[in-house]
Amino acid sequence: MKPNKAVAVIVAVSIAAAGTSALAFGKMRGEGERGSRGEMRFEQLDTDKDGKLSRAELEAGPAARFASTDANKDGKLTADEVTADGQKRAEKRFGKMLERHDADKDGALSLEELKGGERHAQMFDKLDADKDGFLSKDEMRKMRKMGKRHDHGKKAD
Repeated sequence: MKPNKAVAVIVAVSIAAAGTSALAFGKMRGEGERGSRGEMRFEQLDTDKDGKLSRAELEAGPAARFASTDANKDGKLTADEVTADGQKRAEKRFGKMLERHDADKDGALSLEELKGGERHAQMFDKLDADKDGFLSKDEMRKMRKMGKRHDHGKKAD
Protein backbone atom coordinates (compact mmCIF):
# COMPACT_ATOMS: atom_id res chain seq x y z
CA MET A 1 0.00 0.00 0.00
CA LYS A 2 1.34 3.46 -0.87
CA PRO A 3 2.21 5.66 2.13
CA ASN A 4 -0.46 8.29 1.29
CA LYS A 5 -3.18 5.67 0.93
CA ALA A 6 -2.09 3.97 4.16
CA VAL A 7 -2.31 7.27 6.02
CA ALA A 8 -5.73 7.96 4.48
CA VAL A 9 -7.01 4.55 5.57
CA ILE A 10 -5.64 4.98 9.10
CA VAL A 11 -7.17 8.45 9.40
CA ALA A 12 -10.55 7.32 8.02
CA VAL A 13 -10.76 4.30 10.29
CA SER A 14 -9.63 6.33 13.31
CA ILE A 15 -12.21 9.00 12.64
CA ALA A 16 -14.92 6.41 12.10
CA ALA A 17 -14.04 4.52 15.26
CA ALA A 18 -13.62 7.59 17.46
CA GLY A 19 -16.48 9.55 15.97
CA THR A 20 -19.33 7.08 16.09
CA SER A 21 -20.64 8.50 19.36
CA ALA A 22 -20.48 12.04 18.06
CA LEU A 23 -22.19 11.04 14.84
CA ALA A 24 -24.83 9.07 16.66
CA PHE A 25 -25.66 11.63 19.30
CA GLY A 26 -24.66 14.96 17.73
CA LYS A 27 -27.77 17.03 17.21
CA MET A 28 -30.48 14.39 17.23
CA ARG A 29 -32.61 16.24 14.74
CA GLY A 30 -33.47 16.16 11.08
CA GLU A 31 -35.46 14.07 8.66
CA GLY A 32 -35.86 10.31 8.47
CA GLU A 33 -33.73 7.78 10.31
CA ARG A 34 -30.81 10.08 10.80
CA GLY A 35 -30.58 13.79 11.41
CA SER A 36 -29.54 16.36 8.87
CA ARG A 37 -25.86 15.55 9.31
CA GLY A 38 -26.14 11.81 9.86
CA GLU A 39 -26.90 11.91 13.56
CA MET A 40 -29.29 9.34 14.88
CA ARG A 41 -32.62 10.74 15.95
CA PHE A 42 -34.05 10.38 19.41
CA GLU A 43 -36.77 8.15 18.00
CA GLN A 44 -34.17 5.76 16.56
CA LEU A 45 -32.23 5.58 19.80
CA ASP A 46 -35.39 5.07 21.89
CA THR A 47 -35.76 1.43 20.85
CA ASP A 48 -38.40 0.54 23.46
CA LYS A 49 -40.42 3.65 22.50
CA ASP A 50 -40.96 4.76 26.11
CA GLY A 51 -40.01 8.39 25.40
CA LYS A 52 -36.79 8.10 27.43
CA LEU A 53 -33.25 6.99 26.61
CA SER A 54 -31.68 4.39 28.86
CA ARG A 55 -27.93 3.95 29.21
CA ALA A 56 -28.20 0.75 27.14
CA GLU A 57 -30.07 2.56 24.36
CA LEU A 58 -27.44 5.31 24.27
CA GLU A 59 -24.62 2.79 24.21
CA ALA A 60 -26.27 0.92 21.34
CA GLY A 61 -26.31 4.05 19.12
CA PRO A 62 -22.64 3.97 18.06
CA ALA A 63 -22.85 0.23 17.37
CA ALA A 64 -25.83 0.80 15.08
CA ARG A 65 -23.98 3.56 13.23
CA PHE A 66 -20.91 1.33 12.88
CA ALA A 67 -23.03 -1.58 11.63
CA SER A 68 -24.77 0.58 9.02
CA THR A 69 -21.40 1.75 7.66
CA ASP A 70 -19.80 -1.74 7.73
CA ALA A 71 -21.18 -2.80 4.33
CA ASN A 72 -19.57 -6.26 4.20
CA LYS A 73 -20.35 -6.93 7.91
CA ASP A 74 -16.78 -8.04 8.73
CA GLY A 75 -16.63 -5.96 11.91
CA LYS A 76 -14.16 -3.49 10.40
CA LEU A 77 -14.52 -0.20 8.56
CA THR A 78 -12.46 0.39 5.46
CA ALA A 79 -11.82 3.67 3.70
CA ASP A 80 -14.10 2.47 0.89
CA GLU A 81 -16.98 1.77 3.31
CA VAL A 82 -16.60 5.12 5.05
CA THR A 83 -16.40 6.89 1.69
CA ALA A 84 -19.45 5.04 0.34
CA ASP A 85 -21.47 5.86 3.48
CA GLY A 86 -20.49 9.51 3.18
CA GLN A 87 -21.43 9.51 -0.51
CA LYS A 88 -24.91 8.13 0.27
CA ARG A 89 -25.47 10.78 2.92
CA ALA A 90 -24.19 13.54 0.61
CA GLU A 91 -26.54 12.42 -2.16
CA LYS A 92 -29.48 12.47 0.25
CA ARG A 93 -28.56 15.97 1.48
CA PHE A 94 -28.17 17.23 -2.08
CA GLY A 95 -31.59 15.80 -2.98
CA LYS A 96 -33.10 17.81 -0.13
CA MET A 97 -31.24 20.92 -1.31
CA LEU A 98 -32.70 20.40 -4.80
CA GLU A 99 -36.21 20.11 -3.37
CA ARG A 100 -35.80 23.41 -1.52
CA HIS A 101 -33.79 25.52 -3.95
CA ASP A 102 -34.00 24.22 -7.56
CA ALA A 103 -36.38 26.91 -8.80
CA ASP A 104 -36.10 25.99 -12.50
CA LYS A 105 -36.29 22.23 -11.75
CA ASP A 106 -33.26 21.41 -13.93
CA GLY A 107 -31.71 19.05 -11.37
CA ALA A 108 -28.81 21.42 -10.66
CA LEU A 109 -28.27 24.43 -8.41
CA SER A 110 -27.06 27.74 -9.73
CA LEU A 111 -25.42 30.40 -7.58
CA GLU A 112 -28.59 32.47 -7.86
CA GLU A 113 -30.72 29.60 -6.60
CA LEU A 114 -28.37 29.08 -3.66
CA LYS A 115 -28.30 32.77 -2.77
CA GLY A 116 -31.93 32.53 -1.79
CA GLY A 117 -33.08 35.71 -3.53
CA GLU A 118 -36.28 37.04 -2.00
CA ARG A 119 -36.09 34.64 0.91
CA HIS A 120 -32.80 36.16 2.11
CA ALA A 121 -34.11 39.69 1.64
CA GLN A 122 -37.17 38.85 3.74
CA MET A 123 -34.98 37.30 6.44
CA PHE A 124 -32.72 40.37 6.48
CA ASP A 125 -35.72 42.67 6.82
CA LYS A 126 -37.12 40.52 9.64
CA LEU A 127 -33.80 40.49 11.53
CA ASP A 128 -33.10 44.22 11.07
CA ALA A 129 -35.15 45.12 14.14
CA ASP A 130 -34.18 48.80 14.16
CA LYS A 131 -34.66 49.09 10.36
CA ASP A 132 -31.31 50.85 9.86
CA GLY A 133 -30.35 48.68 6.86
CA PHE A 134 -27.63 46.84 8.83
CA LEU A 135 -27.49 43.85 11.15
CA SER A 136 -25.92 44.43 14.54
CA LYS A 137 -24.22 41.73 16.64
CA ASP A 138 -27.37 41.49 18.74
CA GLU A 139 -29.54 41.05 15.65
CA MET A 140 -27.14 38.37 14.34
CA ARG A 141 -27.30 36.61 17.73
CA LYS A 142 -31.07 36.45 17.36
CA MET A 143 -30.61 34.89 13.92
CA ARG A 144 -28.33 32.18 15.35
CA LYS A 145 -30.91 31.46 18.05
CA MET A 146 -33.58 31.13 15.37
CA GLY A 147 -31.29 28.75 13.46
CA LYS A 148 -30.98 26.51 16.49
CA ARG A 149 -34.75 26.16 16.65
CA HIS A 150 -35.22 25.60 12.91
CA ASP A 151 -33.55 23.52 10.24
CA HIS A 152 -33.77 25.40 6.93
CA GLY A 153 -37.15 26.84 7.82
CA LYS A 154 -38.51 23.59 9.27
CA LYS A 155 -39.13 23.20 12.97
CA ALA A 156 -36.56 21.00 14.64
CA ASP A 157 -37.65 17.92 16.59
